[in-house]
Amino acid sequence: MKTKFFIVLSVLICIAGFAFAQSEVPAVDTVAEEAAPVEKAEVKSSGVDTQALKYFAAAIAVGIACIAGGMAVGKIGAAAMGAMSENAELSGKALPFAGLAEGICLWGFLVALLILMV
Repeated sequence: MKTKFFIVLSVLICIAGFAFAQSEVPAVDTVAEEAAPVEKAEVKSSGVDTQALKYFAAAIAVGIACIAGGMAVGKIGAAAMGAMSENAELSGKALPFAGLAEGICLWGFLVALLILMV
């Protein structure tokens, strides 16, 4: 059951990445050309749309990080609840571990921002 869920989820992430990659975004070069016409050297294009690859890579980075973070928080939360049911004093010790697991999602988001900015 879990493998089917992750397969379906990864397919949906791929579809979302391709959908966002197909959207039209005005290029910075066109704005710069309108502001001040400057002669540019000819650049050969390899036919690969790098902007689309950036969107796809950012979607994968965030998607995988959030899935991994959710799995980690679920396991840590279950273990923490079991420990707290036996000893209530352990609640403060379990909270930082859940926070560390949630940090995985933030790192995925930061990686996606870096991918899109560069």
